[in-house]
Amino acid sequence: MEKILVVDDDPQIREMIRTHVEQSGMIAFEAVSGRQAIERLESTPIDVIVLDLMMEDSDGFKVLSYLRNRRLNTLTIVVSARRQEQDKITTLGLGADDYMTKPFSPMELIARIQAVLRRRYPVSAHTSVIIRLNKLILDVDNYFMLVHDEKIALTSVERDLMQLLMKNPDRVMTKLEIYRQVWQHEHYDDNNLSVYMSRLRKQLERADSPWAIQAIRGVGYRLTGVER
Repeated sequence: MEKILVVDDDPQIREMIRTHVEQSGMIAFEAVSGRQAIERLESTPIDVIVLDLMMEDSDGFKVLSYLRNRRLNTLTIVVSARRQEQDKITTLGLGADDYMTKPFSPMELIARIQAVLRRRYPVSAHTSVIIRLNKLILDVDNYFMLVHDEKIALTSVERDLMQLLMKNPDRVMTKLEIYRQVWQHEHYDDNNLSVYMSRLRKQLERADSPWAIQAIRGVGYRLTGVER
């Protein structure tokens, strides 16, 4: 069974999440601080962390940094009262797989946990390990892309987004379609998606990529070839 670590200094929130996790057939662990979460991670393999950002002892950003530095294969869903775009940019840049704001629906949280687990452990193997679009190359299994031989490391969500876009070049992908295929649920957050696409767009621009990500206002996104 999947092991879920709930990290929050509010005991009522921890109990609510733990109850729904266990009712969904998964194992729940609790931590009241970032420090306690790191201690649990060092002793127990965890599949998904449900992580608050604001805690007195050691905040959620330190947990995300710990996961990134240790390169642990642990999925993270941030659940926080912080709504500023910069907080989302920081957490997603540190490798968080999803971001929800409080107050939240516990059933939606369970759906998101199940969705990130499906993404990490798909039923079938990747149809292609390497995807090439001229001078843009995506190494699916090793989480990086090459642009003019420049290696750009990707988070798991960034990898999945690039894989979807590169398999559908010059096609407009709607926001709902992207969420269904990458996050595998329909509770899409326009701001989350915007942050991810902005990060990928800047990475492609810095590497002078022959491809660019276009935002189609009110609709979605498209990977299109541009002159360099």
